[in-house]
Amino acid sequence: MQKGSANKGAAAEDRALAHLERQGLRAVARNWRVRGGEIDLIMRDGPVLVFVEVRARGGAAFGGAAGSVTSTKQARLIHAARLYLSGLVTVPPCRFDVVAEQAGQLTWLRDAFQAPE
Repeated sequence: MQKGSANKGAAAEDRALAHLERQGLRAVARNWRVRGGEIDLIMRDGPVLVFVEVRARGGAAFGGAAGSVTSTKQARLIHAARLYLSGLVTVPPCRFDVVAEQAGQLTWLRDAFQAPE
């Protein structure tokens, strides 16, 4: 990733984090990395552990911000989430959310996709 796009990504994560906290979620971790995947934000929504992917795009080309969370990206997120959960004593209810920023507009997609059983 180029330095400029890394800075834009971090700024988008900052805005997403602030938005989710205003909605009552609590931050647990940020940029949690493992081999083969990374989770941008891990949040608590009451008893639910929320794995959040943040995507920012200038426009709607190629499916826009939300559309850029492909099945391959989802599989990487699920892999990383499973590894995160393996380190917990008790596994709470979980969900995968996407915060898509496109043309300056934030959209929070709750329960955007499911992990296969």
